[in-house]
Amino acid sequence: MQRPLIPTEVLAGGALLLAAIAALIVSNSSLSPLYDALLATPVGVRAGSAGLEKPLLLWINDGLMAIFFFLVGLEIKREARLGHLADPKILALPLAAAIGGMIVPAAIYVALNAGNPSALNGWAIPAATDIAFALGILATLGKRIPPALRLFLMALAVIDDLGAIVIIAIFYTADLSVVALGGAGILLIALAALNFAGVRSLTPYLLLGVALWVFVLKSGVHATLAGVALAFAIPLSDKNGDTEHGPLLTAEHAVYPWVTWGVLPVFAFANAGVSFAGLGASALAETVTLGIALGLLVGKPVGVLIASRLAVRAGVASLPDGLSWPLIAGAGILAGIGFTMSLFIGGLAFSGPDAAAQVRLGVLMGSVLAAVIGYVYLRRAAKA
Repeated sequence: MQRPLIPTEVLAGGALLLAAIAALIVSNSSLSPLYDALLATPVGVRAGSAGLEKPLLLWINDGLMAIFFFLVGLEIKREARLGHLADPKILALPLAAAIGGMIVPAAIYVALNAGNPSALNGWAIPAATDIAFALGILATLGKRIPPALRLFLMALAVIDDLGAIVIIAIFYTADLSVVALGGAGILLIALAALNFAGVRSLTPYLLLGVALWVFVLKSGVHATLAGVALAFAIPLSDKNGDTEHGPLLTAEHAVYPWVTWGVLPVFAFANAGVSFAGLGASALAETVTLGIALGLLVGKPVGVLIASRLAVRAGVASLPDGLSWPLIAGAGILAGIGFTMSLFIGGLAFSGPDAAAQVRLGVLMGSVLAAVIGYVYLRRAAKA
């Protein structure tokens, strides 16, 4: 099969970038009131006396992003069962890198915001990595980059996503509804029962998944976690033990284009809009903005590199053939592209307009600089 002229990762990253640029342009033009009004538009779904009504922005962040997390869950399960995360020896290095790449950015953010208790809730924002953007930038370097580096960055980002899911579940959960949680628990048991019973049709899983999303939404736990739980329940292989045509890969292939070309660009357009009206140079020095930007730009590569070297020195991991420490450092820089996940966690951490503007500014600044510096650095490091 002939390789496409432009890799899918590049096109996907480009779609996200265009959506973010469009949001910034609209937010700083005469269309800004229409942009805000659109996102605040109430959208409701009713069935008899029961109904659910939320602003459009929350349907995007709670609903569409559940589909994104469903895809993330499918990818994590596939990689853990069949991919390079299934081999403990291969897993050790990106696992250590991901842990370091979450701890150090969070520590930088906390250090800068230690005197501002209300800002500390955003500690996890710079700990995230946008896998689509990071792999998109890496793909533009083509054959200059060894395949081992792409696998390392992909594994790091997948583990990072799993860490973000755990963080959201533990630290960004609102008041809990015992009744709704009980209903969600019953549905999870039903999904597990389908799997153990050998049901391979996706339809019953998806129907229960929609109901699960509603219960999780009402429970106080963030609704996107329903997507992950549903993904983990999807069987890996078909009745003949064939994973290539099994439900999990079938679902992943079906959902991927919708997430890549629909969900993520829509999320970026809805969440990247920052009005620069009234923002001076002092806005860049706000501790929330600075903590996020430095966490992504400095904390990520420092955490990734230090944790990787410690893991190799301790003998729990080894440096794969084709990789070098300069290339690992370059992957760490690209891991500082937080964008989608950072914006998402930022929306959970803060609700006020001022804090939201600081979050968006910090994420955009840190992510753009990480993308540019990472590209330039790896282009030169690959020649060395």
